[in-house]
Amino acid sequence: MTKTVILDGNSLTLSDVISVARNFDEVTISEEAIQAVHDSRKIIDTIVKNKEITYGVNTGFGSLVKVSIPEDEAQRLQENLIRTHSCGFGNNFKEDEVRAIMLIRINSLLKGYSGIRLTTINTLVEMLNKNLIPYIPEKGSLGASGDLAPLSHMVLPMLGLGQAYYEGELMDGEEAMDKANISIINLAAKEGLALINGTTVLTAIGALATYDAGVLLKLSDIAGALSLEVHNGIIDAFSEEIHLIRPQKGQLDTAKNIRSLLQQSTLTTAATAERVQDAYTLRCIPQIHGASKDTVAYVKEKVEIELNSVTDNPLVMRSGKVISGGNFHGEPLAQPFDFLGIGSAEIGNVSERRIERLINTNLSGLPSFLVKHPGLNSGFMITQYAAASLVSENKILAHPASVDSIPSCENQEDFVSMGTIAARKARDILDNSTRIVATEIMAACQAIDFILDKGTLGVGSKAAYETFRHSVKFIENDQDIQMFNELEKATDLLKNGELLREVEKKVSLII
Repeated sequence: MTKTVILDGNSLTLSDVISVARNFDEVTISEEAIQAVHDSRKIIDTIVKNKEITYGVNTGFGSLVKVSIPEDEAQRLQENLIRTHSCGFGNNFKEDEVRAIMLIRINSLLKGYSGIRLTTINTLVEMLNKNLIPYIPEKGSLGASGDLAPLSHMVLPMLGLGQAYYEGELMDGEEAMDKANISIINLAAKEGLALINGTTVLTAIGALATYDAGVLLKLSDIAGALSLEVHNGIIDAFSEEIHLIRPQKGQLDTAKNIRSLLQQSTLTTAATAERVQDAYTLRCIPQIHGASKDTVAYVKEKVEIELNSVTDNPLVMRSGKVISGGNFHGEPLAQPFDFLGIGSAEIGNVSERRIERLINTNLSGLPSFLVKHPGLNSGFMITQYAAASLVSENKILAHPASVDSIPSCENQEDFVSMGTIAARKARDILDNSTRIVATEIMAACQAIDFILDKGTLGVGSKAAYETFRHSVKFIENDQDIQMFNELEKATDLLKNGELLREVEKKVSLII
């Protein structure tokens, strides 16, 4: 059941973004925001009437700032901006990503510092509520001056240009607007710039990735708990008392998650004189997973600030002044999104090492590659290869985008953030790491079937195992399966939320 999210420019949360982008909740505008937008627009109308030279209103853009534009060309100036700046490359953003982009842009404009008309914002609101999705190529933004190219593609259908999806079909923008019964608009002074100058795209892609990273962190704890039981893991390493004397929040939370998942398990053990400690990938789960939890918490804080920020230029202040600044610069999020990529890559790194421990007979004591008749059957042999390839790809993707810059616009815009690349990389790393963790859970469940007669699973790990087995069965012989299909089913269980939902019916997990 959908609900309505009230937008006021000040209170949008990451949860709201997910609700609108993925659950198709509708949006409406608060009365306070409506007044703020009207007040801001009055200032621009006065500037136009008085013929005051103001950047983006009656001048060229970027290094063309000194070129004055006559009043009768104001509309053409804004439309030209959209036509020429819509020059993206590559595959288009997915539906949930575009919905997040539209939502965040609307919310930023509603703060009332951009000089845009309410009717123009309402067109974007109507597109979002009717699920008219502009075709926006992924590549082409420097993350300063904002996300000019992709946001221009967002605006094209508003003008009857470009392409958009409506009711699942890609069509010309004009046709999509007509079928959705949304009026095409003409842009007034400053409106084109107000719509495209800002960090909206990088914020949207990074926001979704931040949310998904939080989900992955819970799933990685589930995977770690299952692997611990396969290896008869030493539970002492998760005792609260040792983590309290190094009170890193993520570490504390991870240790608590593992203890919760393994409640009532008889497949773990206490340290003995003969066996004091496990390998790092098991023993140090709180420290490794916890570090990534702290990373995600930091990035989420930055994202939620940006969700309710004005990243336009120039800014129309309440006093009537119009100030050129640099709020469009993506650096405050470029660095966090690089950090998010690193944190997500580490989850994949450690998970792949646990996959190796599960399928290696010398480390697990189980049949080679977790299959009953190794030799004739290869079992899980190549799943580790595939996971290792994703880990290696992640290491390349984890190189920070924010350390790079290429000057643009005749050297006027001489230092850029590459924040949109950072956000896209974080998203792609996260997808790879999710597939790796799915592979670990699949391998762990296969291993558990060899040892279930030796004890009982924990409350949370049992819920994970049983949910997994409803969809992905034990692999008896290679001839019974195609491994790709099994891995896809495993990954879907993680991505559609079913596995986590069932586990959290039994235990509460923290991120």
